Amino acid sequence: MSTVQAPRRTPKAPGFGRSRSDSDRAPRSFWFDPRFAIGVGLVIVSVLGVVGVVTAADSSVLVYAARSTLIPGDRVKAADLDARSVRLGSLGAQYLRDGDVPQEGFVVTRPVSAGELVPSSAVGEVAGAVGASVVVGVNGELARSIAEGSVVDLWNAKETDNNVFGPPSVLVDSATVVRVIAKDGVIVDRTVQSVELLVPRTKIAAVLEAIANADALLLVPTSIPAKG
Repeated sequence: MSTVQAPRRTPKAPGFGRSRSDSDRAPRSFWFDPRFAIGVGLVIVSVLGVVGVVTAADSSVLVYAARSTLIPGDRVKAADLDARSVRLGSLGAQYLRDGDVPQEGFVVTRPVSAGELVPSSAVGEVAGAVGASVVVGVNGELARSIAEGSVVDLWNAKETDNNVFGPPSVLVDSATVVRVIAKDGVIVDRTVQSVELLVPRTKIAAVLEAIANADALLLVPTSIPAKG
């Protein structure tokens, strides 16, 4: 009589009977390398440094420059000036910047040469204009430094006798030359030069009196330019 042997069972490897879901729920370890964090930090610092350098380099501001020579009493609006982008650093507040000019403009209070940046101290409100222009006949030749925009003292000497004049004195100090009037015509008085001056309104009466009395008038520059 033959015997029937039961089939052998192959032993299962550990974990063989686990389902896939059991495997997915197994905890995973997190890998962290300190060198990676240091590298990221260096990149961030580098980017911030570049941004800071670019921002500092682009610190230019828009300021106004005189398109032509400005003299005290001129009424100027923003459209009469040139806007320039310049780097002034801490000096920016000392010059007229974009947006500083009111709609009605401003009055120039001291000469500004053509192409020069307009200082804030050289302008004032329109309502504060206190000067007026007057043309005077100056005896003799003008000093070479006297030109449009020059600051001069106006001296006068009263006639005491026939062609005899008394001691001169300052009639107007720190007047501004508006223009030197060219001598035209064939017959002109070469001994007198006509000059338009800007003088304080409080001095207008005295200047007109000196002109009416035929006083001898002379212009003396208050300073001599270093060049020219």
